[in-house]
Amino acid sequence: MIATILRQAPADRRASIAAWRQLSDILAQRGNQLDDEDIRRSLHALAVLRPQVPESVRRDSARALARHGRFAPLVAFYANDVPAVSAIMLRDTRLSEADWLALLPATNAMARSVLAGRGDLPEGVYRALASLGSASVALPQPEVANAAEDLPLAPAEAGGEPETEPMIESGPSQISELVRRIDKYQSSRGQSPAGRPPRAAFLFETGPDGVIHWVEGVTRGAVIGLSIAEAAFAGEPGTDGVAAGAFRQRAEIINARMILEGTQADAGEWRFSALPWFDPATGQFRGYRASARRPYRNETPYGRQASGDSGDSIRQLIHELRSPLNAISGFAQIISGQMFGPVSQDYRAMAETIVADAASVQSIIDDLETAARSNAVAADPSSNSVVDVGAIVAQVESDLGALLAERRIDLSISRVGGPFVAVADDANARRMVGRMLTALVDISEPGAILVGQLVTESPHDDMLQLRIVRPAPIRFATASELLDPGFSPEGEAPGAAVLSLGFSLRLVDSLARAGGGRLDIGHNALTLHVPSANSKAEVELEVQQGE
Repeated sequence: MIATILRQAPADRRASIAAWRQLSDILAQRGNQLDDEDIRRSLHALAVLRPQVPESVRRDSARALARHGRFAPLVAFYANDVPAVSAIMLRDTRLSEADWLALLPATNAMARSVLAGRGDLPEGVYRALASLGSASVALPQPEVANAAEDLPLAPAEAGGEPETEPMIESGPSQISELVRRIDKYQSSRGQSPAGRPPRAAFLFETGPDGVIHWVEGVTRGAVIGLSIAEAAFAGEPGTDGVAAGAFRQRAEIINARMILEGTQADAGEWRFSALPWFDPATGQFRGYRASARRPYRNETPYGRQASGDSGDSIRQLIHELRSPLNAISGFAQIISGQMFGPVSQDYRAMAETIVADAASVQSIIDDLETAARSNAVAADPSSNSVVDVGAIVAQVESDLGALLAERRIDLSISRVGGPFVAVADDANARRMVGRMLTALVDISEPGAILVGQLVTESPHDDMLQLRIVRPAPIRFATASELLDPGFSPEGEAPGAAVLSLGFSLRLVDSLARAGGGRLDIGHNALTLHVPSANSKAEVELEVQQGE
């Protein structure tokens, strides 16, 4: 697949973005399996594409790859992008100690400052950072000013610039003192009185590029690196078009919308107002200073909760669908079987198609009934059995063999970690995996390669993940489009499922949530999360061995 991508020169910006994402995905998933020449050519192609790919797309790619990528050369490539992209990649990526030590010489001071701020790296990495010297780590200016006062900076205060303590000393002693005071301030900030409610507001600053580089009041990782200069995709972390439009005009921002990810205290919707500020000596634009708050109740009219009888409504609809469906299928079987006399071959073929389609719809109705019944009560994954998702994926791949061969589609799902056991009902697990893979094969172009990963990394993750890279026809579709029951991508196969891709994905998500999992729709891939059962499987194995 690498050779195919590299052979085709992108004709426009959209093609460049698609090639960027495909190469990044392949290197992240298979980089350790490629030969040196393919790796060199792929990284060279990414370097050529980088100026043509918007920074927002590069940030999204870094965010998607950071938690899954284990290929050090790709991490090094992203680490040498602009700070907003580099920080996203480096703050979440997990590599071995040997890979980190090999990567450090290829990073700049800002990238090393991100690594120095992490608390989960091997001890040898911190020793290597220290050996490079204090000059190799860049401290963001707002943090330095903040640490110098041992108090939070107040960007929202009217008027002048924040006053900072003059720095008279220089050299290593000054840096050591700064580090000591930063540690002191951060430790005191983390010690909140018992019973203190979570804060409902925070302050932040951006640079002239719109990227947030200082925050006070929420977890830094939830906000640092986000940009107010470009509107985020629906449901993704970032700000809305109001902020982006005001930023272009260097205008005041009033009650713009922001979405954050992270802990329960940080995640969700916020409203923020911001003022631009300029260098008093030169008049140069320096960024925005802002304050954010939780939205008032009257600002979220769409937050109405679903009615409690939605499950009953679905079950009633299912009951009303079964009767006409059974009638249609029954008449089609009569025609196909020529029970009332001879029938032409064309009519028999049409009737056989109707019988097959009715069976498919019947199967989906069964799935809907299962999901409605599961959602009627609180999910209790511990009551489910342990299933081998790896074996289920292999079985689905085998079942799809004829369709894959007919349409010349290569389905390649690699395994990372193991064992691939999950806490789930066996029938539901087969429904989820089968519906998801079948729907994506149906909308893939003939001759395409559908790439995925089955990942479990106990004890770091409590979820087993089935991640499938988006096929080309839905590469740029939004999450809302993909979950729309009427959505049908351009080029959908004539033999695709009776019901739409959106319907199938909503069904998979419903079944997953009923069992304590979920379906994530990212910019690069669709990821099915199912509760991992590694610890439960080990206990059962010990019991069996004891018997």
